Amino acid sequence: MKYKMIVTDLDDTLLNSQGKISTKDKEAIIKAQEAGVKFVLASGRPTYAMKDLAKELDLAKYGSYILSYNGSIITDCKSNKNILEETLTQKEMHTLYDFSKTKNVEIITYLDNTIVSESYSSYIEVEVDLTKMPFEKVKNFKKAIDKDCVKCILLEDPSYLATVEKELKNELGKDFSIAISKPFFLEVTKLGVDKGSSLLKLAKLVGVRIDEIIVVGDSYNDLPMLKVAGLAACVENAKPEIKEICKFITTSNNNHGMANLIQKLIFNK
Repeated sequence: MKYKMIVTDLDDTLLNSQGKISTKDKEAIIKAQEAGVKFVLASGRPTYAMKDLAKELDLAKYGSYILSYNGSIITDCKSNKNILEETLTQKEMHTLYDFSKTKNVEIITYLDNTIVSESYSSYIEVEVDLTKMPFEKVKNFKKAIDKDCVKCILLEDPSYLATVEKELKNELGKDFSIAISKPFFLEVTKLGVDKGSSLLKLAKLVGVRIDEIIVVGDSYNDLPMLKVAGLAACVENAKPEIKEICKFITTSNNNHGMANLIQKLIFNK
């Protein structure tokens, strides 16, 4: 099988524990693109927080893509234009805020490349650090959210957030797509939007068959795209539930997992 596209999660998959991509992985990705393979960065991160990595990997030069906000936005790196954009309405954002208040969890969203919340904590600090985006603490979340937003995140201690996830799915699961990314990040996007559904749309737009796509992930919000992949793959450090559904397990994110995958599955070495 000649694979034409590789789609990868970022944190704990492509990026190492320092949040960086190794030189070996970078060189392998560029070599794969030179051979005609499209490369897609697929993350819960905002588009803004993925563009430096896209530039480092020459995605624009080779006509590759960014799938950001858990699939809410797809960006064609060559044209620097969004070819798909799905948003939560202002009313839906207010509903999620009300839910967060009843469960006593923090909530953040994104406005004009700024992270917005009524509070600030070590969990929010993780997102600020990961994305390198400015943060604005507002007095009134509902008043600040005066237009549609791409997604929101509920944040709290992992053990409690797992309970909140179940309650959110029970109360509002019919209205939203809901998934844990990091143990303390509960991400909410428009109903029907996830990495898998957006990958299917991207594949159709660019004329790549699903069986020609390799997907690489490590955690629960990667499940939708792993389930639709031609070949589901994961890093050695992936969650046990992720490993169970993957046909190929590469080395860990700290041991050049992407380079090893590309060498074996693209160049058959």
